[in-house]
Formats: sequence, C-alpha cells, structure tokens
Amino acid sequence: MTELKAKIRKWGNSFGIIIPLEILKEKNLSEGEEIDAIILEKGNVLKETFGKIKFKKSTEQMMREIDKELYDV
Repeated sequence: MTELKAKIRKWGNSFGIIIPLEILKEKNLSEGEEIDAIILEKGNVLKETFGKIKFKKSTEQMMREIDKELYDV
C-alpha cells in the first residue's frame, strides 16, 4: 500500500488527482488502469479522539510505573 497527498483539480466537467510518476513506476501502473482509493476525512485525529479513551489507571499512576521501569526510582 502506498500513501500520498494530492490536490483535487478541475478536469473538464469532472475533478481528478495527479499520481506522481515515481509512484506509477513503483506500482507498475499505466493510463487506463483502475485503482482502489481510500479518501480520508480532513481533521485532527488526536484532537477528535482526545479524552475518549478511558484507562484503568490514572495518568499519574502510569507515569510513576514508567519512571520505576525506566529509572528504578
């Protein structure tokens, strides 16, 4: 699987994206071939998920355990 960022561009009455030549060569693709694409929503994943994950231990307790493991404190 290869990931890339691309801008949507007007192409006649439609829109399209440009796939860089090096990716086309790497994946052995040529004009007319069909590909599958996954379009991700714009947004900040960290911001959207912040506070939604609940842990069994408090952050302070986890940090103390990490310090103990790493530094034998």
